[in-house]
Amino acid sequence: MTGQTPFLDTSIEFLKGIGPERAKLLRSELHIRTYGDLLHHFPFRYVDRTQFVTVADVRSEEMDVQLRGRIMSVQLVGAKGKGQRLVAQFNDGSGAMDLVWFKGIQWVMPKLTIGREYVIYGKPSKFKSSYNMVHPELDTIEAQQNKVSATMVPVYPTSVKAAEKGMDSKGISRVMQLLVSQMNNHVPETLSTDFRTQYGLMGREHAFIHVHFPKGPNELRHAIFRLKFDELFFIQLKLLKLKLINQKKFQGAVFAEVGEMIHRFYNDCLPFELTGAQKRVIKEIRRDLGSGIQMNRLVQGDVGSGKTIVALMSMLLAIDNGFQAALMAPTEILAEQHFRSIRTLVEPLDINIRLLTGSTKTAQRNIIHEELMSGALQVLIGTHALIEDVVQFKQLGLVVVDEQHRFGVQQRAKLWLKGSDAQKVPHFLIMTATPIPRTLAMTVYGDLDTSVIDELPPGRKPIKTLHRFDSARIKVFDFMRDEIAKGRQIYVVYPLIDESEKMDYKDLNDGYESIVREFPLPQFQVSILHGRMKAEDKEFEMQRFKKGITHIMVSTTVIEVGVDVPNASVMVIESAERFGLSQLHQLRGRVGRGAEQSFCILMTGYALSQEARTRMETMVRTNDGFEIAEVDMKLRGPGDIQGTQQSGTPVFRISNLAKDGDILQLARNAAIALLQDDPELEKRDNYPTRIHLLSEMKDRPNWARVS
Repeated sequence: MTGQTPFLDTSIEFLKGIGPERAKLLRSELHIRTYGDLLHHFPFRYVDRTQFVTVADVRSEEMDVQLRGRIMSVQLVGAKGKGQRLVAQFNDGSGAMDLVWFKGIQWVMPKLTIGREYVIYGKPSKFKSSYNMVHPELDTIEAQQNKVSATMVPVYPTSVKAAEKGMDSKGISRVMQLLVSQMNNHVPETLSTDFRTQYGLMGREHAFIHVHFPKGPNELRHAIFRLKFDELFFIQLKLLKLKLINQKKFQGAVFAEVGEMIHRFYNDCLPFELTGAQKRVIKEIRRDLGSGIQMNRLVQGDVGSGKTIVALMSMLLAIDNGFQAALMAPTEILAEQHFRSIRTLVEPLDINIRLLTGSTKTAQRNIIHEELMSGALQVLIGTHALIEDVVQFKQLGLVVVDEQHRFGVQQRAKLWLKGSDAQKVPHFLIMTATPIPRTLAMTVYGDLDTSVIDELPPGRKPIKTLHRFDSARIKVFDFMRDEIAKGRQIYVVYPLIDESEKMDYKDLNDGYESIVREFPLPQFQVSILHGRMKAEDKEFEMQRFKKGITHIMVSTTVIEVGVDVPNASVMVIESAERFGLSQLHQLRGRVGRGAEQSFCILMTGYALSQEARTRMETMVRTNDGFEIAEVDMKLRGPGDIQGTQQSGTPVFRISNLAKDGDILQLARNAAIALLQDDPELEKRDNYPTRIHLLSEMKDRPNWARVS
């Protein structure tokens, strides 16, 4: 929201009390460059400074307290240098307490006047039989009464280096007061009066004043609501506006023909009846592909919900209309899995399908390149190899991206550029088996149309998930033997390949040895699979497991996606506390693909954090990937939604997707309604909104067209 006016765009060094040196510090440590940046440096909590305690009342070292009393004595203790400290005796009539400073002594000492009354604030600590307070906040009575607000005092995030140079929370609060006192209607309003009235929003400048220096809880609540609404509303407006722009600017090939390939596949090749959810999603895709507008559709579906069939039927529709299709997967294992399963499904249709990965030999690559350019190759399935410059299509009409979160946005953009016509771009179908929380879907994928396959194929039994501690290992081994005796197969997954000095988790190599001891030859066969193995060795072990030659597959998370063995009915996850909820859910999805009852056993030690316990309890309680995703986001936080980063700390300055879902929904509905009424934001009342939106969209790459 910065850069709107000269005031907000003013360099921070021009604010009184900052200057060039502190400005440099604020830029490097807190990323504060302008007045606008400083206004957006929000407090993370507030302290009610109307409440006082006495020295005699202090009983805890955990709570910050505020006291009012007099300085009775001041002395320097210890030799000059690192060991020296400043000690002032503070007395409020109920008792005495030492105030201690180890740093900034030369700044603090001149401020202390014996006999003068002060207000001190900080966390007491016990030394021997009495309490003291190290580096307290200290104000004269007069100074505290003259503050902008003496009720709710903001506490600001800072860094150690900034705090040492005077930019601790109190220092930031001091310069914030100066900035707020200079605002005087210099912060432009971004929403019309009618709009603000409709949604009950405080004025923007008042929101900034009250979020930094609230007079009470009610003003603070209204200020936070306005600023959160602003942040989420303009994200939604930007995404929806980009979608409108792209729909006007970029046409997609019209797939009008539902031809021979689709009919023959549906009547002769489909191995099972489509679920209602699959039929609904295919209908939505067909509507997009026949519209003449480039499709950008996200298909969410839990593990085993049948996304591959939906993608295949979409690719067959492209072929029926004379176009080529590509499917990009994040790993060779998953690409090979798609290639084999799709080739098997369409074998009677005589479709030319090829696989392109990093392991594809040069001679085979040359054939692929020639057939792509001639149009003889109808479907190309592969990994990142598909985006190499040398890979050129004659008529690419549809791109399917599986597990899209594993690709960078720029990588997907390269596929978009492989369309034969700059104005008629390939349609994009994005698939994910990682359920996305509602709030995250509205932000990360707010510019996409979304379909959800929320129904599993008939006959699938819910996987039973159990949490077992390491002490129950013998019973778990007995259970594994019983399952093998029934003809079933088992995965055992470890978080590490080798033993780690830093992390006390089970490792694959040690685990493999113990499994082999418990399940010896010739009665049992055990395979091993991990990321350091050569591609041909991985393939050899996978084929042994798929054919039922080996009973147990000991693996790292390399089997998280892309391995489909219906006979595997047990997933044992060692050191399960090491994994996030999303990964645990993905791993669990490797079983439960046959008609028999399947099990997932989460093995952990006893020493679990509260967060780890929540993850285990969630996995045991539910198989619903969307419920799991919501819990996961609350535990970990959403990823970076603005740029090309795929995960990590969110860029939100005040909003929290895990907590602000209702505000986000309101903001999205408001953005949709505004654009329906005024698509170009040309009405006079919407002019401030248009100006602000343009500044937000300026100099940002338009990734929306590639999902």
